[in-house]
Amino acid sequence: MNVALSLDYTSALIFALSGALAASRAQLDIVGFIFFAALTAIGGGTVRDLLLDRDPVFWIADPTPLGIAALAAILVFFTAHLLESRLKWLIWLDAAALAIAVAAGVAVARSLDASAPVVLVMGVATGTFGGLARDVIANEVPLVLKQGELYVTAAFGGAGAALLGLHFLSADPIWGTVICVAVTFGLRAGSLLFGWSLPVYKARPPRR
Repeated sequence: MNVALSLDYTSALIFALSGALAASRAQLDIVGFIFFAALTAIGGGTVRDLLLDRDPVFWIADPTPLGIAALAAILVFFTAHLLESRLKWLIWLDAAALAIAVAAGVAVARSLDASAPVVLVMGVATGTFGGLARDVIANEVPLVLKQGELYVTAAFGGAGAALLGLHFLSADPIWGTVICVAVTFGLRAGSLLFGWSLPVYKARPPRR
């Protein structure tokens, strides 16, 4: 199993768990759990593959991520009530999945010899679109749009760090994965724990 496929499987599992937790917060039935889990698990990778014109899309070529999502949904359906704070678990699972999915996007784009800007965009797209779809359909403020938190910035930073590491340190894709996951998760976790953020736009009175 190659690096990109392993990352797709892992991110699908963790994103699926977060999607199922979103379904539990919405008090859906088991089919709703599976739908949310699958949507979150494959959303980012689907956007990536469509943009890169990969044929077929990764989960059509190998439906394993759908099975992973379904099993994760069933697990959460029967155990979510045991968690003290489902929202807290959702946020941290999402942070872990973001880091792994960004690395998956980088790995897939590089395997297709995409240029550096395309690799950056594919890393960000793979990491963010599944969670964005989950939150929009759950009628929640998307985590990607939460003011005062690093999310897209964390994904962009991780993808950029991976490219720099692969260029200056080692061309081994494992190094790129480790660097990408560490930087993405580190930035996202720092934002959640310590309030790291970028300055936000503040409107000013119009000049006369």
